[in-house]
Amino acid sequence: MLERIRKGSLVETAIESLRQAIEKGDWGLGDKLPVESELSESLGVSRNTVREAVRVLVHVGMLETRQGDGTYVRATRDAGETLRRIARTELADQLEVRIMLESEAAKLASLRRTEDDLKRMTDALDARARSANNLEERIKHDERFHHAVVMASHNPALLELYDYFSHGVSQTIERTEMDADLPEPSQEDHELLLAAIRRGEAPKAGQLARELLQPSLDALNPGAAIS
Repeated sequence: MLERIRKGSLVETAIESLRQAIEKGDWGLGDKLPVESELSESLGVSRNTVREAVRVLVHVGMLETRQGDGTYVRATRDAGETLRRIARTELADQLEVRIMLESEAAKLASLRRTEDDLKRMTDALDARARSANNLEERIKHDERFHHAVVMASHNPALLELYDYFSHGVSQTIERTEMDADLPEPSQEDHELLLAAIRRGEAPKAGQLARELLQPSLDALNPGAAIS
């Protein structure tokens, strides 16, 4: 089940060994882990090292320690590690996920947006336009706009998922803005999307949200159009 640790940082390696065992399903959701002495023997490290590794995995939400009872699996994925894995995926993969999330968010936003939502989106786009050639500012306000669109969907689960993926979103925005070989969505493209949301045109809003990113995806992966 567990591979013995032979070198490297003992605590970090113990954390990774336990994380991999949980992700592989050696212990399922809600299962109780072996006692500290058994884990220590399996990993070939001290009980203090095991204790510290467990403490870290409790902190990230994978494990739960119940006083006087033991340690249980609370989640089978480490959110932080998942984000790092997302960051290591190809840009085309990240763009596909953005298109899926943002096109659905735009459709919902067109049906549910409030005046406050419209103001947030408008303010972000106006600031994006004012940033002109200041790339750092333009990227920041571009992120604000897309986040405001997702907020306007008024779907808490979608917002949580988008926030969880926000680092990947930031990477794709930065790449499409900075890479000369990738088509850059224009200010007008963004304004057209906002206009469709303002008018309550759900299918049009979803289409325009896809069209913002599809040229960049096509440049990276020809023939990968998402219908």
